[in-house]
Amino acid sequence: AFGITANLYSVRSAANWSVGTLGDLATLAEWSASHGAAFVGINPLHALRNLGYDISPYGPVSRLYRSAAYLDIDSVPELAESDAARALLSREDVRAALAQLRAGDRVDYERATTLARPVLHALHRAFMARAAGDARRAAYDRYVAEQGDALTAFATFSALDESFAPITSWREWPAAYRAPSSAAVAEFRTAHREQVDFHRWIQFELDRQLRHAAERGRRAGLSIGIYQDLAIGSSSDGSDAWACQHLFLDGLTIGAPPDALAPEGQNWGLPPISPHRLHDDRYAYWIALLRASLRHGGALRIDHVLGLFRQFWIPAGRPERDGAYVRFPTNDLLGILALESARHRAVIVGEDLGTVPPEVAPTLRAWNIHGSRVLLFERDPDGSFSPAAAYEPMSLATANTHDLPTLAGFWHGRDIALRRAFGLIESDDALAAAERARDADKHALIRRLEADGALAAHTDSMSDSQLSAAVHRFLCATPASLVGLSLDDLTGETEPVNLPGVGLARHASWSRRMRVPLESLDATPAVRTALSCERSARA
Repeated sequence: AFGITANLYSVRSAANWSVGTLGDLATLAEWSASHGAAFVGINPLHALRNLGYDISPYGPVSRLYRSAAYLDIDSVPELAESDAARALLSREDVRAALAQLRAGDRVDYERATTLARPVLHALHRAFMARAAGDARRAAYDRYVAEQGDALTAFATFSALDESFAPITSWREWPAAYRAPSSAAVAEFRTAHREQVDFHRWIQFELDRQLRHAAERGRRAGLSIGIYQDLAIGSSSDGSDAWACQHLFLDGLTIGAPPDALAPEGQNWGLPPISPHRLHDDRYAYWIALLRASLRHGGALRIDHVLGLFRQFWIPAGRPERDGAYVRFPTNDLLGILALESARHRAVIVGEDLGTVPPEVAPTLRAWNIHGSRVLLFERDPDGSFSPAAAYEPMSLATANTHDLPTLAGFWHGRDIALRRAFGLIESDDALAAAERARDADKHALIRRLEADGALAAHTDSMSDSQLSAAVHRFLCATPASLVGLSLDDLTGETEPVNLPGVGLARHASWSRRMRVPLESLDATPAVRTALSCERSARA
């Protein structure tokens, strides 16, 4: 089966407020199904502050709940009932701000969510005015009861976080509010009941819209459905770390040791979870994470699945090279994952790139977890690209990832230019060497595509869409049971969504919007050319 993968936040449409929404996801699901896709894969939808630099989907405040930025306000049922909300949306200054957001090339999380907040409050007030026997109110009550204390903790944290702004760490709140079970927190929850309920209602509506997107995809023919993503960790300043202080460890962060791609190592700035405390807690948090991530989905990608085997912990204030590996209870974690996968009838994909211990691949296969096979990394010992037949059958094959250049960006060396501009390539001599290596890689890729019959004959005038089509034909010819075609590659994007190793203060990762709007996908010749592999995938 093949599917379309997309960074939902980057999706452009006529209706969204610069951030792709769950309404856009529903449209994308139907469009993808119309072209024979079995799934639509998206970035983590985890909850974010959406303020300043708190925008990375891989460093959320909570992995249990979702970001309000993905709400499709036009689809909220209360909009038809709220004169106040419609009046806000019709104001000239709001309409002018929306026009600017929609025309921009960057996702403006902070401005979009700030603009939406008074509208959402008006919609929440309209919801609260519903009669007790109302069907939507009953659905909300069921959702709140089902989510229980975890939802209340998240909603309480969100309300406290707003109240103590601009402080961005709960560790700097007044001491009485740092413990979720304190009397001060209980009193705050009572005194700010409507504010807490507002955040519960936001999650209820996000859940409804995600379910609706999944249903529209299934009705259109997505046999697997929505393929969600689970980040490896959450922020030390976030809701999960506040609510589960017994699990999260201070004075440490997780990352990766030095390797060829990151000679200094990587520090992701996320606090680790104690494997001993996780075990003593009967894995309640892991179970909750999986159930939240599998909700309304037919597949789940686990970012850095190596974290279920071992994690690289770095002491605070020390360089990455001073970290050490800590083992995790792999069989327990995978057993629970298998159980939840079966209960949700969902495929599991483990992102197993990087420094991989020898036991990982056979263990993943034994549990029927798909590995990740990325074209740009699949090489033979001599450096040539591996043939299609060599790909692992139990895998998801893709051309790239969110940390790698798009196909067009790779072909034109845009990633090399950016790395030089931001000092990751330190000299002109190193730049020239990188460009020579890229030229060699391009010739090697052409040779592989021609040898495997994915490209009939190469010419210097080959377009980006023709390259994309050849790569997609190659991926669809592999024995990999799943193939993901990036929407960025279909539309010929050259700019990356993320530039690893460069902070958000220097480069606006996670905010590049797509150039081609959803409404124009079928009318764009380059997209039709790049999608030409669908016929071989169906066959």
